Amino acid sequence: MTRLLPHPVLTPVLAFIWLLLNNSIAPGQITLGLIFGWAIPVLTIHFWPDKVSIRRPAVLIRYLMVLFYDIIKANFTVARLILGNTDQLHPVFIKLPLDLTTDLAIGLLANSITLTPGTLWARLSDDHSYLLIHALNETDPDRLIATIKQRYEKPLKEIFESC
Repeated sequence: MTRLLPHPVLTPVLAFIWLLLNNSIAPGQITLGLIFGWAIPVLTIHFWPDKVSIRRPAVLIRYLMVLFYDIIKANFTVARLILGNTDQLHPVFIKLPLDLTTDLAIGLLANSITLTPGTLWARLSDDHSYLLIHALNETDPDRLIATIKQRYEKPLKEIFESC
């Protein structure tokens, strides 16, 4: 069964993303989305290093809601910053020490940071002990580190790693 449907959670997620990108719920788009949602995991199964195991699905749902909220909020904040006086910005690079150990969890953390406007990850250390993050406007780097660790890293650890 795992050869026919290697990532059962990923298939509907990819189909949903397909429908969002096409802005349509026509039967043909749903069918095509499900075909892509099935085919992509099947064709890329050899590129996945480990079987993905979601240990706490409820935490994953809460994490996604927090992430979507943060993305929307950050869009308004960045718009206000760039439409205002850009001379007042305080861009900074920050080293975020990592408690995560799996590549999947670290990758999701890095992408979550980058998806949130105003921040992006620039580098993962060779020993995977920290992420180098660029923030568009940050006067308190320690607060940013604490926020990322609490809102993103801690839930990802609960979802994908044994605590």
